[in-house]
Amino acid sequence: MAFTKKTVRDIDVAGKKVLMRVDFNVPLKDGVVTDDTRVRAAIPTIQYLKEQGAGIILISHLGRPAGTGFEPAFTLRPAAEKLAELTGYDVKFIEDTYGDEAAAACAAVKPGDILVLENVRFLKAEKKNDPAVAEKLASYADIFVLDAFGTAHRAQGSVVGPAAYIPAVAGFLLEKEVDTLTSIFAEPERPFVAIVGGSKVSSKIGVLDHLIDSADTLIIGGGMAYTFFLAKGYSVGTSLQEPDWIEAAGKMLEKAEAKGCKILLPIDNVVTDDFAENNVIETVDSDKIPDDRMGMDIGPKTVELYCDAVKGAKTVFWNGPMGVFEKDAFAKGTEAVARAIADSDCTSIIGGGDSVAAINKFGLADKMSWISTGGGASMELVEGKALPGVEALLDA
Repeated sequence: MAFTKKTVRDIDVAGKKVLMRVDFNVPLKDGVVTDDTRVRAAIPTIQYLKEQGAGIILISHLGRPAGTGFEPAFTLRPAAEKLAELTGYDVKFIEDTYGDEAAAACAAVKPGDILVLENVRFLKAEKKNDPAVAEKLASYADIFVLDAFGTAHRAQGSVVGPAAYIPAVAGFLLEKEVDTLTSIFAEPERPFVAIVGGSKVSSKIGVLDHLIDSADTLIIGGGMAYTFFLAKGYSVGTSLQEPDWIEAAGKMLEKAEAKGCKILLPIDNVVTDDFAENNVIETVDSDKIPDDRMGMDIGPKTVELYCDAVKGAKTVFWNGPMGVFEKDAFAKGTEAVARAIADSDCTSIIGGGDSVAAINKFGLADKMSWISTGGGASMELVEGKALPGVEALLDA
């Protein structure tokens, strides 16, 4: 499915100032970027704009500041420094976003310059798409480029706002993300296996429903599996569960059967009495979870079942871990599924969020066809929803 909005290729940027919304919401430890994936993802568009003779002004959020002013823990300075390190470019950083210092720095930007402004969310009004915020940001430049796929589902001042005042187009990352995530459902090479994990059915109800319509096999893992067990009449002990969603889970099982989509649920589970890794851990069948135990991971029989399904797939979409993979004792299921995807010849699309963290933890990123940089945005696209950031761009 071709991207339907204009991109940086479709607009003359030579000698122009370009305001580019990137996603530099990177993890930091002691003021150092610990995962530079999102910074790297923005480089192709930045490089193109620089080569075309544009002056580049980069804006982004980082974390969840209070929105009442500067907070050292959420400064974008480390991300700006990482961009300079990765590219070798001279990258200027200004500890201001909406004030006189930022305005003066933007006014001084010349062709080929790269300027990074401070965290847009240091002002609470940004998240509310305040027109004053949007107009201020737009005043810095001639053209707006959205390349922050991870925030494209948010109708916020720095995401959709500038498009009301200056021409707005997509960057290469946004284009590739939307193309990849829409085409996988439009024309997947079959068999198409979708894997959905994570904690709650409620947070992925739309995704699950859409996948039943398009996938040949839907594999379910993680905490959400226990609500499906309840729908089948199993006891789940103290496992994560959503009683209000049992009926919906049951209806999804019925819909899948009617649609010819095979749903695979765990047949055995790794359980314990609490989250501590040194507690007694045992493996039990899914219909025999003790009342005082909670499920933490899929068991070995389920691993074999799920990996066999992946081995036979031509296309795999994966979002969400199979268990509490952050703890090594409960990471075996997630790792096994990740390695099965990596070892397969399938087209593999990793749908953001914890799945990406898992892929990186196990060192398998280079073996996946596409790893999405957006969690919520990729899920909304999978559901078939329009993304506000994309909708605000100029039509091709």
